Amino acid sequence: MTDSPLSGRRVLVIEDEMLVAMLLQDMLADLGCAVVGPAARVEQALAMIDAAGALDAAVLDINLNGQQSYSVADALAARSVPFVFAAGYGQDSLKNGYRSFPLLQKPFKLSELGDALARLLTPKET
Repeated sequence: MTDSPLSGRRVLVIEDEMLVAMLLQDMLADLGCAVVGPAARVEQALAMIDAAGALDAAVLDINLNGQQSYSVADALAARSVPFVFAAGYGQDSLKNGYRSFPLLQKPFKLSELGDALARLLTPKET
């Protein structure tokens, strides 16, 4: 999709399940995104955020090898990188203070991923 509004956008993938990460990378490539990552652990994700340079967005699994990824969410927010959580459970299971962030419930479709990223990357009207 070369005419996609997501074309060329650098999206960081933070996902610990290898097959899910590969599928997510393929979906992002189909949307025209430049994929960064994946990172499978909290420490790896934090290092990648520091080293990656400019990022347009991120898809963040909440549970990375048994460790919650809220510190990664904080690092992304501190750098003004919009992100969407990805999880197999609902919004209510998010920790207080994080429930206002968008959530893609696994499994999700290509169109749902594209819509979520488009919402993240569309400038908000004031």
